[in-house]
Amino acid sequence: MRKINFLLILFTGMAILFSCKKIETLPATPSVKFTSFAVFDTTDILGNTEKGGRLKFYFEDGDGDMGLAEPSAGQTDTTNLFLTLYRKTNGAMVLASDNDPLKPSAYRIPYMTRTGTNKILKGTISVTFVYLFWSPTDTIRYNFFIKDRAGHVSNVDSTSVIFF
Repeated sequence: MRKINFLLILFTGMAILFSCKKIETLPATPSVKFTSFAVFDTTDILGNTEKGGRLKFYFEDGDGDMGLAEPSAGQTDTTNLFLTLYRKTNGAMVLASDNDPLKPSAYRIPYMTRTGTNKILKGTISVTFVYLFWSPTDTIRYNFFIKDRAGHVSNVDSTSVIFF
């Protein structure tokens, strides 16, 4: 009987010991990592042929305050995904001008939050672009970063070279 009680206590103790997981921690500053960019043909609502692009990147945010709520009147902070366009010119990638037709507009990542003890957010974000004016000789690249609600700015990552 003592042996059975001892084994039962030992087994219960081992089960409790191995079932406890340490809560993962990450920095409060978000991070991004480029995953892919795909160019595809699409048609607008008028039947015009256009080019589209889809950027996918992985993100992590340690304090779980990613994304912005729908903008309200007078709100000035409405962008949290920032993209910079580079265009291949004379064999080198150079910063595109402000009036470049392929320059992206402002993007917002929707409001996200986690409940419970572990506030870490991880996932893949996909952003779709529609290019109204493009040329088959266009070669571009984007640099991008995100900002969380606390104002923490992520690292800057780059897409691969994008050919139309």
